[in-house]
Amino acid sequence: MSAAELSINPERLRADVDKLASIGRREDQGIYRMAFSAGDMEARDWLRQRIEAAGLSFHQDGAANIHARLGWQEGAPSVISGSHIDTVPGAGHLDGALGVLCALEALRVLKEADTPLKRPVEAIAFSDEEGRFGGLFGSQAFAGQVTPEYLYNARDLEGVTLVDAMAGHGLDAREALHAQRPPDSIHAYVELHIEQGPVLDRQGVSVGIVDAITGLFKWQVTLTGASNHAGTTPMRLRTDAFQGLTEFASQVDRILEEHGGPASVATIGRVELLPGAANVVPGGAIFSLDVRDTDANILERLAEAFQRALAAIARRRGLMFEFEILSEIAPVPCAYTVRHAVEQSVEALGIEATHINSGAAHDAQVIASIAPAGMVFVPSKEGRSHSAAEWTAWRDIEAGANVLLNTLKRLAS
Repeated sequence: MSAAELSINPERLRADVDKLASIGRREDQGIYRMAFSAGDMEARDWLRQRIEAAGLSFHQDGAANIHARLGWQEGAPSVISGSHIDTVPGAGHLDGALGVLCALEALRVLKEADTPLKRPVEAIAFSDEEGRFGGLFGSQAFAGQVTPEYLYNARDLEGVTLVDAMAGHGLDAREALHAQRPPDSIHAYVELHIEQGPVLDRQGVSVGIVDAITGLFKWQVTLTGASNHAGTTPMRLRTDAFQGLTEFASQVDRILEEHGGPASVATIGRVELLPGAANVVPGGAIFSLDVRDTDANILERLAEAFQRALAAIARRRGLMFEFEILSEIAPVPCAYTVRHAVEQSVEALGIEATHINSGAAHDAQVIASIAPAGMVFVPSKEGRSHSAAEWTAWRDIEAGANVLLNTLKRLAS
């Protein structure tokens, strides 16, 4: 390690990770800190206390994003790092949380070392990254992508509205419309995150330098045929929606091979058959299609190819088909300035690293719409995430945290 490089306090960071992991943990060892739940609010209060104990400036914006600030100057472009502390139900202890805690630790070290900085540095915990209310609420508000319509229509799977969930904790959702940060107030954004995939773990590499964040389109597809008696309807006279689905599923690999690229993936993760009885030919099949790639042109080609396949299968089998676009997220290349700072830090620290793409969406993807953004990955053991089995070796966490710390120093200097 170069003498000029800074180092985190591993015992302090580990204590923070362990403490935050205890908030919202239940008997199944999963963590339940869904956005604006009691667990989430307890974690937010704990984070505020840690920020203030470090002598950093605390700020909470209209979207309830939590900011820790070092050397804050109103209007001066700042270097930002962060992620989220909300979770999916039954989550692991690192997804999102590790990025927030490593960013906080970086600010503490920069402050304690009295590091000369030309730019302010911020650590941010964004609200509702896991999409309880349908999006990446906190970072979208920060980037100016939240509208009044979004606020009033956003609700979770149980029908609880975002407005009511925030009001239950004394927060006014309308204030999220004022959380937007001007692009010229951000010099760069860096997010540390566990990979949530198996690549780094299988390669035995501690750090991934993220080149691009995947885009995606997600559809709900409906195939409609006719429900009939399973015993009395001859095979040649059936319009079986499930057979249409199985034929479509069998073509996924071919479509990816012919129209996709090395990073292309497609998943049918949910299927519902109607009427759903063992002795009835399915007259309806409703299923999800999730397609991802880091190239917008490839995503467009794949969307067209999947539509053509659906049309051909429906025509051949006498089915009707329709699809609803549930979400579309554009892929984002990580900014050269951020990647270069990460590369310099990795080299100076003597840490083994590799270049990698992100197959999951992150707050960085949203922030990239208004500022230069990049990411640092650390391994996920066996690629596990969003489960209590989520784990990253401490040596990898420490390596990633030191890369983040020195990357922020470079960008702010």
